[in-house]
Amino acid sequence: MADHTSNDLVPTVIADSVDIVYRVNGTGSGRGTATAALSRIVGGKKKAEKRAGVRKVHAVKNVSFTAYRGEAIGLIGTNGSGKSTLLKAVAGLLPVENGRIYTDGQPSLLGVNAALMNDLTGERNVRLGGLAMGMSPEQIRDRYDEIVDFSGINEKGDFITLPMRTYSSGMSARLRFSIAAAKDHDVLLIDEALATGDRSFQKRSEERIRELRKHAGTVFLVSHSNKSIRDTCDRVLWLERGELRMDGPTEEVLKQYEAFTGGSGAGAKAPAKRAA
Repeated sequence: MADHTSNDLVPTVIADSVDIVYRVNGTGSGRGTATAALSRIVGGKKKAEKRAGVRKVHAVKNVSFTAYRGEAIGLIGTNGSGKSTLLKAVAGLLPVENGRIYTDGQPSLLGVNAALMNDLTGERNVRLGGLAMGMSPEQIRDRYDEIVDFSGINEKGDFITLPMRTYSSGMSARLRFSIAAAKDHDVLLIDEALATGDRSFQKRSEERIRELRKHAGTVFLVSHSNKSIRDTCDRVLWLERGELRMDGPTEEVLKQYEAFTGGSGAGAKAPAKRAA
C-alpha cells in the first residue's frame, strides 16, 4: 500500500470492501420483464431471478482503497478486470452490491464513449458540455477558444462548426477530454482518453492532468498504455478478475504487472504479490 502518513493529506475517495455485481437477464425462459417484476413482488427477488434465468457477474470483489487530494492514480489490469466498472461506481453511475464508496466533492467521469450530441456542432457541444459540468455561460465563453485550441480539431479545417457525426473517433475523444479538462475537478475519472490522438495531444493531456492535481484535485486514469501511466501517475491500483491485486507506487506496481503479463498487458505469465 502507498505510504500516506502525513496529517496534511485529505481523503477524496474511500472504497470500503466494495462488491459490484451485474445481473444479466436470461433469454431462454420466455418470461417478460413485467412477469419477472411481478414474480419479485410475490415470490421474492432470489426466486424471481432463478425463474427468469438471471445470471450474476461479480465484476468487482471486496475492493478497498483511499485516494487523497493531489494524487494521480492509474488503474491497470487485463481486459475484463473491472477497471471501468469501478470508475463508474466511484462516479455514482453504478450501485454497489456490498460495501460503501465515499467521495469528497463531485466525481466527474470522462470516457471515450461518453455521449455528446452527434447531430449538434462541436461548438454547441462545447457549450452544452460545459453547462453539464456546472460551468457558467460566462466561464464557457471565456474558455471556449482554449478548449478548441487544446483539442486540435481545427488544425485541418473548421471542424468545430460541423456536426460531431462528421468527426473521426479520435477527434470526438479529444474534444471530450478538452471539455472536461477545462474545469478544475474535485475528482476526475478518465477512462482511456489518453489513448487517442497523436503524441503531441497526449503530452498536452498529461500536462493538463498535472495542472489539475496542483489545484487540489484527484485524478484516476484507466489506460492500457503503461507509458501513459508512468508519465502521468504516481500511484497505481492493479485490478485482476475484479480483485485488487496491488496498490502502490507506479514503478513498483508496473514492474509486477509487466512480469504478470509478459509486458503486453494481454495475458498472464506469473503471479504477483499483493502489496502490504
